[in-house]
Amino acid sequence: MFEEGQYFAPVNTGADGTVVVELGETHPGFADAEYRERRNAIAALALDWRPGLPMPTVSYTDAEHEIWRLVSAELAVKHQALAAREYLEGAERLKLPADHIPQLHEVSELLEPLTGFSYLPAAGLVPLREFYGVLADGKFHATQYIRHHSVPLYTPEPDVIHEVIGHANALAAPRFAALYRAAGDAARRVHSEEALEFVSRVFWFTLEFGVISEPDGLKAYGAGICSSYGEIDEFRDMTILPLDLVTMGTIDYDITHYQDKLFDAGSMDRLEDVVGEFWENCDDDMIERMKADAGKG
Repeated sequence: MFEEGQYFAPVNTGADGTVVVELGETHPGFADAEYRERRNAIAALALDWRPGLPMPTVSYTDAEHEIWRLVSAELAVKHQALAAREYLEGAERLKLPADHIPQLHEVSELLEPLTGFSYLPAAGLVPLREFYGVLADGKFHATQYIRHHSVPLYTPEPDVIHEVIGHANALAAPRFAALYRAAGDAARRVHSEEALEFVSRVFWFTLEFGVISEPDGLKAYGAGICSSYGEIDEFRDMTILPLDLVTMGTIDYDITHYQDKLFDAGSMDRLEDVVGEFWENCDDDMIERMKADAGKG
């Protein structure tokens, strides 16, 4: 329902230094002045942060913690039935708190001993090359705000539930963490915007919206599905395709709706062999050859 690094709510800074998150008219919090002020303040914390400084701490309200408690509990039940085994093992290793929103530095302190990953604060938009590139260093850009209280089981853009419950559980699993790093290496290796877009689309259809066949049925491992209360119930009814790099790298998709085409990795071994090896070896020429050979150049 959203694309990493390209958020619906751009963040603007006025000449007087005022930070404003521009919510669209259809956003659940558009008419809520208090929520909009919270979004602006949380975005400003990220914008003020610089490497070497302590991570910004958000003083979450009781109502915001309650949203986390509700969604965390609901997703935990769905994960047991519908999330991939490797993802569940990551969640068990990480042991995120279920009763309060963790600060990004707290998540980092849990993650680093497991796979070396840690979080960086994001106000909103992060350029694609920067967003993906830092994955190679074991860093992950994340927003810190939480969705509007009127629709606790829905968000039109990545919030802290998506960033942490969706991604951190995967980042705590060594095999997934290695794939994130490989995607970062690929983003740094390619030069053209077209090649970078290809790399990012493969990421979209795997680490964001990937599914995998297990003995007891099709399971989700992508953070976009695993953080979505609604989409995790629906993904098995979508068109399920086998992994195909060129199709994943070039197919059109709508980020405002549930993904109607998903790619089944088949197994973790195959995901690593097909997608992992692509990210480890791809460059601009290789991607152009792949597209030309498939007639999609």
